[in-house]
Amino acid sequence: MNNYNLSTSAGQTKPMAALKKLLPYLSEERSKLLGALAAMVVNSGLNLITPLIVGWTVDTAVTSGDFGLVLRNAGILLACYLLAFVASYAQTVAMGNVGQRVLFKLRSSVFTKIQSLPVAFFNQNKAGDLISRINNDTDKLNQFFSQSLMQFAANIFMIIGAGIFLLVIHPRLGAATLAPAVFLLVFTQFVSAWIRRKNLQNLQATGGLSAEVQESLDNFKVIVAFNRRDYFRERFRQENQKNFKAAISAGVASGTLTPLYGFCASMAQLVVLAYGILLIAQGDFTVGLLISFLFYVSRFYDPLRQMAMLWANFQLAMAGWDRISAILLLESDMPTVPVETSRNEALMEFDKVGFRYPGGKEVLRSASFTLEPGKTYALVGPTGGGKTTTASLMARLFDPTSGTVYLGGRDIRSYSAPERAKKIGFILQEPFLFTGTVRDNILYGNEAYAGYSAAGLGAALEKTNLGALLSRFDGGLDTPVRAGADGLSLGQRQLIAFMRAVLRDPELLILDEATANIDTVTEQLLEDILKRLPAHTTRVIIAHRLNTIESADEIFFVNGGEITPAGSMEHAVDMLLHGHRQS
Repeated sequence: MNNYNLSTSAGQTKPMAALKKLLPYLSEERSKLLGALAAMVVNSGLNLITPLIVGWTVDTAVTSGDFGLVLRNAGILLACYLLAFVASYAQTVAMGNVGQRVLFKLRSSVFTKIQSLPVAFFNQNKAGDLISRINNDTDKLNQFFSQSLMQFAANIFMIIGAGIFLLVIHPRLGAATLAPAVFLLVFTQFVSAWIRRKNLQNLQATGGLSAEVQESLDNFKVIVAFNRRDYFRERFRQENQKNFKAAISAGVASGTLTPLYGFCASMAQLVVLAYGILLIAQGDFTVGLLISFLFYVSRFYDPLRQMAMLWANFQLAMAGWDRISAILLLESDMPTVPVETSRNEALMEFDKVGFRYPGGKEVLRSASFTLEPGKTYALVGPTGGGKTTTASLMARLFDPTSGTVYLGGRDIRSYSAPERAKKIGFILQEPFLFTGTVRDNILYGNEAYAGYSAAGLGAALEKTNLGALLSRFDGGLDTPVRAGADGLSLGQRQLIAFMRAVLRDPELLILDEATANIDTVTEQLLEDILKRLPAHTTRVIIAHRLNTIESADEIFFVNGGEITPAGSMEHAVDMLLHGHRQS
């Protein structure tokens, strides 16, 4: 079994490598991106032309007193600013749409990937952290695409254009003006990894806080029952404090560049004023060119100041992408293998099966047994002996670390998920129900009854001897089921799971403590239903109450990594007691 723990797999991807991995999500947005890029070029180009118009107007029209030319040039400037506004608006709308579509695709990809991963992935990661990655981290990327990406490109275009104009107008003055920018470039390169690391720690702390909140809400009944609000308050305080410190640290890191960029911009303006006035005094420069030069200094360093903030946002987006890509790069260790020649006529066979959880001890060791069609089998043994793990291997919730599980004579790994789910029904110890009605939950994943009316489904339940169970629900099939199944007893939840599994008519029905929370009368009703299942249905029952397994054709004792036939009920009881003494 692979290690799917995301807290140990998040690394830092290089910016260009990260952007390349994001390109598939932008492939369908090419026309929108080109349109936004064209609008950005128009906007930036117009903003680069206006300082020249201002400088030329000062040197010609103002000095000569030609106020008609001043008004005409003012009209040209107004037209440039209006066109720049329209181009900027078009760019913002286009990139906003691109960002939302990328967000939609990312969230769909992450959720689809999570659904393709095995049960082990969910055992090793907290649900709250996964929710944070799907909601919060993807939104950081959306903000970058919709708000920062084109602005980032526009600033680069503006910086390059302004730098060229500065050097063309006066090379020596331009070089002196751009000198502080060289220092900024080196410093930014030096601190970028630190900024990104702090933002990644902040996102991880946010995920930890979400996980803590989700765990507290899920277990609130237990918290109240044991009066341990203080315990969860303290745990929340610790996670909240950790998140606070991480956010402060990330904020300080992200804000480091902005004041420095502002200081260097002020220094550049001082250089231009001092050196420019000297050049004017020497007759080597004009007042109009000095005004244009100051405009271009602003055009160069204002985008740099914005880049400081945008670069921090970019690092935050890349930190979010690190956490998202950590999921997208995961591959299931439970692939579908080619079909080989059928082995034998047994419904299921364990052939020298071994299993261990990551970092844990061996749960099963070279276990071998067979299950014949139509028979009833029982798994008994002490708590923690491996009964539920054995049942999980039967349903292929996990793959064995050694040996092979055969279903219908074929390697169970050769069945597709739909094929396997159709053949195997599994009633868990704590059945999970969805928000909806009893009908919705009974029909979950069962395409055979998808189009049935309420009357048709009721008749189908009667035919499979499940109709009597509906009397346990006040509203019958229309009884509402809320998230977490509040309003239903655990016994009622198990009844719904029982009906859902039996209605699928599986070849193998696994019941893991399926009657543990059901009253004696209902339990007897379930036993009668099990006895009247089709002759081909094989039943595997895990139970601690011995009366539940009295009718089993064969009993297996599971403990210490071994699965051994227990023989008679008396022998099973003796082994169970002996197993408890050993443990």
